Amino acid sequence: MSGPERILVLLRHGESVWNRQNRFTGWADVPLTNTGHEQARRSGDALREAGIVPVVAHTSVLQRAIHTLEEVLGRLDLPDLPIRYAWELNERHYGRLQGKNKAETEREFGPDRTLAWRRSYADPPPPVDLDDRRHPRFDERYAEVPVDVLPRGESLRDTAERVIPYWERRIVPDLAAGPVLVVAHGNSLRSLVMHLEGIGPAEIQQRNIPTGIPLVYRLDAGLGVLGQRYLAGEEELADGIAKAIQRP
Repeated sequence: MSGPERILVLLRHGESVWNRQNRFTGWADVPLTNTGHEQARRSGDALREAGIVPVVAHTSVLQRAIHTLEEVLGRLDLPDLPIRYAWELNERHYGRLQGKNKAETEREFGPDRTLAWRRSYADPPPPVDLDDRRHPRFDERYAEVPVDVLPRGESLRDTAERVIPYWERRIVPDLAAGPVLVVAHGNSLRSLVMHLEGIGPAEIQQRNIPTGIPLVYRLDAGLGVLGQRYLAGEEELADGIAKAIQRP
Protein backbone atom coordinates (compact mmCIF):
# COMPACT_ATOMS: atom_id res chain seq x y z
CA MET A 1 0.00 0.00 0.00
CA SER A 2 1.38 3.39 -0.93
CA GLY A 3 1.72 6.28 1.47
CA PRO A 4 4.21 7.53 4.04
CA GLU A 5 6.12 5.05 6.13
CA ARG A 6 5.29 4.57 9.79
CA ILE A 7 8.11 4.08 12.30
CA LEU A 8 7.52 1.87 15.32
CA VAL A 9 10.17 1.25 17.97
CA LEU A 10 9.75 -1.66 20.37
CA LEU A 11 11.98 -1.68 23.43
CA ARG A 12 12.09 -4.31 26.14
CA HIS A 13 12.95 -2.73 29.49
CA GLY A 14 16.52 -2.91 30.72
CA GLU A 15 17.69 -5.71 32.99
CA SER A 16 15.64 -5.95 36.18
CA VAL A 17 16.66 -7.31 39.56
CA TRP A 18 14.63 -10.47 38.96
CA ASN A 19 16.01 -10.86 35.42
CA ARG A 20 19.43 -11.11 37.02
CA GLN A 21 18.16 -13.64 39.56
CA ASN A 22 16.48 -15.75 36.84
CA ARG A 23 13.08 -15.37 38.52
CA PHE A 24 9.66 -15.37 36.87
CA THR A 25 8.73 -11.72 37.22
CA GLY A 26 5.39 -11.25 35.50
CA TRP A 27 3.39 -8.45 37.11
CA ALA A 28 5.68 -8.17 40.14
CA ASP A 29 6.90 -4.57 40.19
CA VAL A 30 10.65 -4.97 40.55
CA PRO A 31 13.26 -2.26 39.78
CA LEU A 32 16.00 -2.12 37.19
CA THR A 33 19.55 -3.05 38.06
CA ASN A 34 22.34 -0.55 37.45
CA THR A 35 23.01 -2.50 34.25
CA GLY A 36 19.36 -2.06 33.28
CA HIS A 37 19.60 1.71 33.71
CA GLU A 38 22.75 1.76 31.59
CA GLN A 39 21.06 -0.36 28.89
CA ALA A 40 18.20 2.12 28.81
CA ARG A 41 20.55 5.06 28.43
CA ARG A 42 22.36 3.29 25.58
CA SER A 43 18.99 2.70 23.93
CA GLY A 44 18.32 6.42 24.02
CA ASP A 45 21.74 7.09 22.52
CA ALA A 46 21.09 4.55 19.76
CA LEU A 47 17.78 6.20 18.86
CA ARG A 48 19.41 9.62 18.79
CA GLU A 49 22.24 8.37 16.56
CA ALA A 50 19.68 6.76 14.23
CA GLY A 51 17.80 10.06 13.98
CA ILE A 52 14.59 8.56 15.38
CA VAL A 53 12.63 11.05 17.46
CA PRO A 54 9.37 9.63 18.83
CA VAL A 55 6.28 11.83 18.95
CA VAL A 56 4.57 9.70 21.60
CA ALA A 57 5.49 6.79 23.86
CA HIS A 58 3.48 3.89 25.24
CA THR A 59 4.57 1.92 28.29
CA SER A 60 3.26 -0.61 30.75
CA VAL A 61 2.50 0.49 34.30
CA LEU A 62 5.41 -1.51 35.75
CA GLN A 63 8.39 0.48 37.02
CA ARG A 64 11.04 -1.42 35.07
CA ALA A 65 9.41 -0.26 31.82
CA ILE A 66 8.61 3.24 33.07
CA HIS A 67 12.15 3.85 34.34
CA THR A 68 13.59 2.52 31.08
CA LEU A 69 11.44 5.02 29.20
CA GLU A 70 12.52 7.84 31.50
CA GLU A 71 16.18 7.07 30.83
CA VAL A 72 15.58 6.98 27.06
CA LEU A 73 13.73 10.29 27.06
CA GLY A 74 16.50 11.86 29.11
CA ARG A 75 19.06 10.92 26.45
CA LEU A 76 16.76 12.22 23.71
CA ASP A 77 16.06 15.45 25.64
CA LEU A 78 12.31 14.90 25.36
CA PRO A 79 11.03 15.65 28.88
CA ASP A 80 7.57 16.67 27.64
CA LEU A 81 6.89 13.77 25.28
CA PRO A 82 3.30 12.50 25.63
CA ILE A 83 3.27 9.15 27.44
CA ARG A 84 0.42 6.64 27.47
CA TYR A 85 0.47 4.20 30.39
CA ALA A 86 -1.35 0.92 29.82
CA TRP A 87 -1.71 -2.19 31.99
CA GLU A 88 -2.44 -4.06 28.75
CA LEU A 89 1.28 -3.76 27.92
CA ASN A 90 2.33 -5.46 31.16
CA GLU A 91 4.38 -8.61 31.07
CA ARG A 92 2.66 -11.99 30.88
CA HIS A 93 1.28 -12.92 34.30
CA TYR A 94 3.12 -16.04 35.43
CA GLY A 95 0.53 -17.12 37.98
CA ARG A 96 1.90 -19.27 40.79
CA LEU A 97 5.34 -19.30 39.16
CA GLN A 98 5.73 -15.60 39.82
CA GLY A 99 8.71 -15.00 42.13
CA LYS A 100 10.24 -18.46 41.64
CA ASN A 101 13.53 -18.82 39.81
CA LYS A 102 13.96 -21.29 36.97
CA ALA A 103 15.91 -23.82 39.08
CA GLU A 104 13.24 -23.84 41.82
CA THR A 105 10.51 -24.32 39.24
CA GLU A 106 12.35 -27.20 37.56
CA ARG A 107 12.84 -28.93 40.92
CA GLU A 108 9.16 -28.58 41.78
CA PHE A 109 7.53 -29.30 38.42
CA GLY A 110 10.29 -30.85 36.29
CA PRO A 111 12.31 -29.35 33.41
CA ASP A 112 9.89 -30.39 30.65
CA ARG A 113 6.87 -28.84 32.35
CA THR A 114 8.87 -25.70 33.16
CA LEU A 115 10.05 -25.36 29.55
CA ALA A 116 6.49 -25.76 28.28
CA TRP A 117 5.27 -22.96 30.55
CA ARG A 118 8.17 -20.74 29.49
CA ARG A 119 8.06 -21.24 25.73
CA SER A 120 4.72 -22.68 24.60
CA TYR A 121 2.11 -20.46 22.97
CA ALA A 122 -1.08 -21.68 24.63
CA ASP A 123 -0.06 -23.42 27.87
CA PRO A 124 -0.63 -21.16 30.90
CA PRO A 125 1.07 -21.73 34.26
CA PRO A 126 -0.98 -22.62 37.37
CA PRO A 127 -3.16 -19.60 38.22
CA VAL A 128 -3.02 -17.70 41.49
CA ASP A 129 -6.06 -17.87 43.74
CA LEU A 130 -8.27 -14.83 44.22
CA ASP A 131 -6.95 -14.40 47.76
CA ASP A 132 -3.28 -14.73 46.70
CA ARG A 133 -1.46 -11.40 47.14
CA ARG A 134 0.06 -11.94 43.70
CA HIS A 135 -3.40 -11.42 42.19
CA PRO A 136 -3.53 -7.97 40.54
CA ARG A 137 -6.78 -7.09 42.35
CA PHE A 138 -4.69 -6.22 45.42
CA ASP A 139 -2.82 -3.49 43.50
CA GLU A 140 -4.54 -0.10 43.41
CA ARG A 141 -3.23 0.55 39.89
CA TYR A 142 -5.79 -1.96 38.62
CA ALA A 143 -8.71 -0.80 40.75
CA GLU A 144 -10.68 0.31 37.68
CA VAL A 145 -10.17 -3.00 35.85
CA PRO A 146 -12.91 -5.61 36.46
CA VAL A 147 -11.58 -8.47 38.56
CA ASP A 148 -12.70 -11.03 36.00
CA VAL A 149 -10.58 -9.25 33.35
CA LEU A 150 -7.40 -9.23 35.44
CA PRO A 151 -5.16 -12.24 34.70
CA ARG A 152 -4.41 -14.95 37.27
CA GLY A 153 -1.89 -16.72 35.02
CA GLU A 154 -1.36 -16.31 31.28
CA SER A 155 -0.03 -18.09 28.23
CA LEU A 156 1.46 -16.06 25.40
CA ARG A 157 -1.89 -16.41 23.61
CA ASP A 158 -3.67 -14.92 26.62
CA THR A 159 -1.18 -12.04 26.68
CA ALA A 160 -1.74 -11.35 22.99
CA GLU A 161 -5.49 -11.19 23.58
CA ARG A 162 -5.02 -8.02 25.65
CA VAL A 163 -2.01 -6.54 23.83
CA ILE A 164 -3.36 -6.65 20.26
CA PRO A 165 -6.64 -4.82 20.98
CA TYR A 166 -4.60 -2.11 22.72
CA TRP A 167 -2.30 -1.93 19.70
CA GLU A 168 -5.25 -1.45 17.37
CA ARG A 169 -7.13 0.96 19.62
CA ARG A 170 -4.35 3.21 20.90
CA ILE A 171 -0.98 2.68 19.20
CA VAL A 172 -2.03 2.44 15.55
CA PRO A 173 -3.74 5.88 15.53
CA ASP A 174 -0.57 7.47 16.94
CA LEU A 175 1.61 6.10 14.12
CA ALA A 176 0.18 8.54 11.60
CA ALA A 177 1.73 11.47 13.54
CA GLY A 178 5.31 10.18 13.55
CA PRO A 179 7.58 7.59 15.21
CA VAL A 180 6.03 5.76 18.16
CA LEU A 181 8.06 4.22 20.98
CA VAL A 182 6.63 1.25 22.91
CA VAL A 183 8.50 0.25 26.06
CA ALA A 184 7.23 -3.01 27.49
CA HIS A 185 8.23 -6.60 28.25
CA GLY A 186 9.47 -9.77 26.62
CA ASN A 187 6.08 -11.41 26.15
CA SER A 188 3.92 -8.37 25.52
CA LEU A 189 6.41 -7.37 22.80
CA ARG A 190 6.57 -10.91 21.41
CA SER A 191 2.78 -10.67 21.05
CA LEU A 192 3.20 -7.54 18.95
CA VAL A 193 6.01 -9.04 16.88
CA MET A 194 3.86 -12.09 16.19
CA HIS A 195 1.01 -9.86 15.04
CA LEU A 196 3.14 -7.52 12.94
CA GLU A 197 5.10 -10.23 11.16
CA GLY A 198 2.32 -12.78 10.86
CA ILE A 199 4.32 -15.34 12.82
CA GLY A 200 2.66 -18.61 13.82
CA PRO A 201 2.70 -20.22 17.30
CA ALA A 202 5.57 -22.57 16.46
CA GLU A 203 7.87 -19.84 15.13
CA ILE A 204 7.19 -17.34 17.91
CA GLN A 205 8.42 -19.89 20.46
CA GLN A 206 11.89 -19.48 18.94
CA ARG A 207 11.88 -15.67 18.95
CA ASN A 208 13.60 -13.91 21.84
CA ILE A 209 13.68 -10.18 22.48
CA PRO A 210 16.76 -8.92 24.35
CA THR A 211 16.55 -6.36 27.13
CA GLY A 212 17.50 -2.80 26.39
CA ILE A 213 17.99 -2.91 22.60
CA PRO A 214 15.59 -0.93 20.37
CA LEU A 215 13.85 -2.91 17.62
CA VAL A 216 12.80 -0.57 14.80
CA TYR A 217 10.03 -1.43 12.34
CA ARG A 218 9.32 0.39 9.11
CA LEU A 219 5.65 -0.04 8.25
CA ASP A 220 3.65 0.97 5.20
CA ALA A 221 0.35 2.83 5.47
CA GLY A 222 -1.46 -0.48 5.77
CA LEU A 223 0.89 -1.53 8.62
CA GLY A 224 2.68 -4.10 6.50
CA VAL A 225 6.31 -4.59 7.53
CA LEU A 226 8.76 -2.97 5.09
CA GLY A 227 11.78 -3.79 7.23
CA GLN A 228 13.01 -4.21 10.78
CA ARG A 229 16.36 -3.98 12.56
CA TYR A 230 17.85 -3.86 16.03
CA LEU A 231 19.91 -0.79 16.86
CA ALA A 232 22.92 -2.75 18.09
CA GLY A 233 26.08 -4.33 16.79
CA GLU A 234 26.19 -8.05 16.09
CA GLU A 235 28.07 -8.95 19.27
CA GLU A 236 25.80 -6.93 21.57
CA LEU A 237 22.69 -8.35 19.90
CA ALA A 238 23.93 -11.95 20.06
CA ASP A 239 24.78 -11.54 23.75
CA GLY A 240 21.37 -10.01 24.49
CA ILE A 241 19.49 -12.79 22.72
CA ALA A 242 21.57 -15.47 24.48
CA LYS A 243 20.64 -13.99 27.87
CA ALA A 244 16.98 -13.80 26.85
CA ILE A 245 17.02 -17.50 26.01
CA GLN A 246 18.50 -18.41 29.39
CA ARG A 247 16.09 -16.39 31.49
CA PRO A 248 12.47 -17.31 32.29
